[in-house]
Amino acid sequence: MATADATAPHLDRSLPDSWTQITRVAQYELLNFARSRRFIVLLGITGAIAALFTVLIAHYRPESLLVGPIAFYGTFWGVAIAFLVDLAAVFFAGDAISGEFQNKTGYFLFGNPVRRSSIYLGKATAAFVAGLLVILIYAAVAVGNGWYYLGPPPMVFLESVAFSVLYLLSVIGVTLLFSSLFKSGAMSILVSLLLFLFAFAVIEDVIVALVHIEPWFMITYGSAIITNVINASYPAHIVHSHPFGLAGPVTTTYTATIPEGVAIMLTYAIVGAVLGYLLFRRQDFT
Repeated sequence: MATADATAPHLDRSLPDSWTQITRVAQYELLNFARSRRFIVLLGITGAIAALFTVLIAHYRPESLLVGPIAFYGTFWGVAIAFLVDLAAVFFAGDAISGEFQNKTGYFLFGNPVRRSSIYLGKATAAFVAGLLVILIYAAVAVGNGWYYLGPPPMVFLESVAFSVLYLLSVIGVTLLFSSLFKSGAMSILVSLLLFLFAFAVIEDVIVALVHIEPWFMITYGSAIITNVINASYPAHIVHSHPFGLAGPVTTTYTATIPEGVAIMLTYAIVGAVLGYLLFRRQDFT
């Protein structure tokens, strides 16, 4: 009995803590991204978009872009970054949970003495790290081009990069929710892609056109600060206009303020991730 008591503390210390478990799950998940080639595919898409802009600007030297850094980064960065963030989050988090059920790999993973919270956070961390690398690569190419033609990037570009990272967190949070909801990796990826690339934007336009209220509850409305911040002057919060003349109907345009956009994206990131984890905890293999 004395021997058993003496060795018990040693056994407790040998068990990895939560941070170690999260780190190891994230490492293996990143390795899985490399083996499945999805990371290489997304880097190829990112490189293709960056190369296209680089070649077109070098060949045509458009005055509308090279007139100043605001116009340059507003196009080079603003046109593609939300699309790349959506792809990165869905590629890396879309089947993070559902894939374990679909491919039956969860039988081996969940059988180990690893907390479900560590598995969930490890997969979320891996998706964030991989998506962050995509953002930084595209930002580096944008800065390289901008510095060559116009000098150092403006401060508003760095703010836009920070908002892009926050948007990445929000998309990952919602995508993990769908990944926990479905037991098919293809289904969770498809639903997430359709929502972020098409459905959310369409729903926002319909709400503004038909209901005439501010779509403060839409993630696409909040994420617009990524591009809106790269302007000579930030757009007004609410604008009333007469597109068909004074006798025509009044059209109202809404633009999220920076604090509002940050709050919206943080809410989606936290609520999506928490709900996804609660669903994940309730799921069992049958």
